[in-house]
This record gives sequence, structure tokens and C-alpha cells, in this order.
Amino acid sequence: MEIEQKQAQLIDHFVKQASTLQGSSLVSLIVQLTSHNSLFAFSEILAVPNVLQLQGTEHAVYIDMLRLFAHGTWSDYKSNASLLPPLVPDQINKLKQLTVLSLAETNKVLSYDQLLEQLDLSNVRELEDFLINECMYMGIIKGKLDHLKRSVEVQFAAGRDLKPGQLGNIIETLTDWFVSYLVIDPMC
Repeated sequence: MEIEQKQAQLIDHFVKQASTLQGSSLVSLIVQLTSHNSLFAFSEILAVPNVLQLQGTEHAVYIDMLRLFAHGTWSDYKSNASLLPPLVPDQINKLKQLTVLSLAETNKVLSYDQLLEQLDLSNVRELEDFLINECMYMGIIKGKLDHLKRSVEVQFAAGRDLKPGQLGNIIETLTDWFVSYLVIDPMC
């Protein structure tokens, strides 16, 4: 619960700041918040009217960068690097952390080979150090590293921002589950 409370406080802080800034001052805030070592959710900031007003200006690439941090991965950045601002080291680290969270959304066992490739890390030692120091100690994942099986078993992963349209899929899945439950237990 601690990570969720910290996220809520940070989001509130940055939303208030973004609401008062424009132009290059807002760009500086976007760089700051995408570099922040404890912030992992960005949708609320993307919804701030002042941020949306960057669209169609010379600063529009920073909205795209913020969307990348809300929904994308390190691979997405590499594929679109020519269309986005260059990242500072803290942003690169953050995007790699977010990549681990994205992978953990769909798989509870992540292979070292997959992680090495997705994170552009060169060896297992570097990967394990990253997982321990940048993910587990930060509280965004909990799990067990298995050096022999070359994998990490994820027991908990912080959630990412919902992608556009994803809420509808979640509602549909829950509705299907509920309907199937009613078939089994109509007295519910």
C-alpha cells in the first residue's frame, strides 16, 4: 500500500504544478516527472489541460514522450527515438523499469534472455543488479530470482497506466466472468 500512497501524492503534486505552467516551463516539468525515481503513473498528468495544449506546438513531442512513459516500453522508445526527445539517464532507467512492469502484466515468470533483450543489458549480473536495485528495492516488483533457471518469478508488480481502450476489455472480461459465475450459482 505504501507505493500506492506515494504515487498518489506525487501525481497530485505534479498535476497541480502542470496546471499552472505552460510552454517550455511545462516541458521542463515533463522531463522532471519522467525522471522522478518514484513516479510510475502518468495518465492523470496527460489529462491536464495545459499539457494537452502542447499538442500542435513545437513542444508536442513531449506529449508523445509522456504517452510513451504512460504506456510504452524501452523497445518502443528505440523504435521511435528519431521522433522523440533524447532521454537523460534517469529517464532511460525509468523506461526500463516500466518495461519490466509491462512484461510482468502478462507473464509471472520472466526469462533472463527476454529481459536482457528487452532492456538492452549485456549480461546476467547486470540484469540481476537492475532487477534487485531498480525494481525490487524500489518496491515496483516482488519476486524470486532463479539464477539456475535464468528467470525471475514475479509475485507482485505495480500496475501501469491503462492504455486507451483497455478499460473496456477489463469490463468485458469481468462481465464474462460474472455471467459464467451466475450460471454456476444462480442464487447469487
